[in-house]
Amino acid sequence: MRTTVVLMCLAIACFPAFTAAGDLDPEKPPGPTMKTLDEIAPTWSQVLDSTDGDPTTGCDSSRFKCVLAGEAVLDLETGLVWERVPTTQPYNGLAAFSICTGRKTGGRAGYRLPRIEELMSLIDVTSYPYGLPTGHPFDIGQTTEVWSSTNVPEASEGAWLNITDFSFGWASRGTSRGVWCVRGGEANDNK
Repeated sequence: MRTTVVLMCLAIACFPAFTAAGDLDPEKPPGPTMKTLDEIAPTWSQVLDSTDGDPTTGCDSSRFKCVLAGEAVLDLETGLVWERVPTTQPYNGLAAFSICTGRKTGGRAGYRLPRIEELMSLIDVTSYPYGLPTGHPFDIGQTTEVWSSTNVPEASEGAWLNITDFSFGWASRGTSRGVWCVRGGEANDNK
């Protein structure tokens, strides 16, 4: 018993901070640790309905939300923000890069050429013929083939995607294709 008292006195004298640590009961309850669905980044593993939005505009479905004064579309499956209307005039691959980098759609900058995988994420492959999902809000007009930022390894070519029939290929950056700019996600050209 005497040894215990001596050790306690020694601990208090040598380590006074331990005795001044404060009350163990918190002053207020702990804050929330869970996030809302809006705070969680998309996973690319979900499939959302594109047909339950406004039937005339395609906006505000479970998958697509028209944003930035209706000039852009947020894809809730991927978290990417696409121009609602791709450029209809064809440009070579180098000009396409510059066009997206300088784009200010919806009063916002930060656009870029999409990677080929990002373009492919817009295609509905559950029904034939492949193409953009039923009920989508995009106004693609006559635009069919669009550039991606994806480079072909060991070549000076770039990848493109035909958004109306899901064909894709590689071409010299000197040839002309459409331009469809995107915001968000990773901008790494070689992923």
